[in-house]
Amino acid sequence: MIHDDRPPAVRLRSARLAYGDRVLWDGLDLDVMPGEFVAVLGPNGSGKTSLLRVLLGLQPLSGGEVEIGGTAVRRGSRRIGYIPQQRAVDSTVTVRGTDLVGLGLDGHRWGLGLRGRADRRRRVREAVEAVNATGYASRPLGLLSGGEQQRLRVAQALVGAPDVLLCDEPLLSLDLASQRMVSELIAESARDRDAAVVFVTHEINPVLPVVDRVLYLVDGRFRIGPPDEVMTSEVLSELYRTPVRVLRLGDRIMVMAESGHRVDLGGGLETEQPHHVSDETEGRQP
Repeated sequence: MIHDDRPPAVRLRSARLAYGDRVLWDGLDLDVMPGEFVAVLGPNGSGKTSLLRVLLGLQPLSGGEVEIGGTAVRRGSRRIGYIPQQRAVDSTVTVRGTDLVGLGLDGHRWGLGLRGRADRRRRVREAVEAVNATGYASRPLGLLSGGEQQRLRVAQALVGAPDVLLCDEPLLSLDLASQRMVSELIAESARDRDAAVVFVTHEINPVLPVVDRVLYLVDGRFRIGPPDEVMTSEVLSELYRTPVRVLRLGDRIMVMAESGHRVDLGGGLETEQPHHVSDETEGRQP
């Protein structure tokens, strides 16, 4: 946990989010300090992605307050950097890595002057260097590996020097080595810039070495604290309302239901016939 006298980078007070009669979370109080890394875990449909949408100004709260850097959230805020899920890029895509990074500065602006263009090139170059992507940033995205593409998305999120980095499952479709690399890159880059990180993930182990606190959401219930306090058999059994065992194998955490099924931290308790509601369906009306 980061302790100082500055205002929180992210502040939620008595936050409630509901779609009709379905309450995703209620009474959520959360301060994320500059330089702090908070991982958000929970089953699909528990409100992880919706929380990011609230912080991005895309989804209003049903109740309570939310602030970024002491001011009300607003859509398109330059104080926020966003790293999306890793998705496959078609090999025919010719957009260069540097073009992608540059969108973090001027994706919504037109008509940069000569001085503006020079400043843009400098900042893009510095962001690319910061993520060690100089060797391939001028190549088309479609020719890069998933890990290389995600490095450039981190650079895109950092190029505007944001106060907060919001990360929506940025490790999906990456191999274990790339997951660790991207997690450490995000944490180190954010701390170098004193930016807060809110990191939605379905797997705690790749981020365990860098995470300060965990926000665990399950069916409207939640718990916030350091991993050693939240990732326990007692806490997860309470959240899931079923017996859960947390096993620690070296530097890894495995969560099992008493039935012997493994717990998917992003999809709930696994059963023989799993039925999960994706976060992408949150808020849709029947």
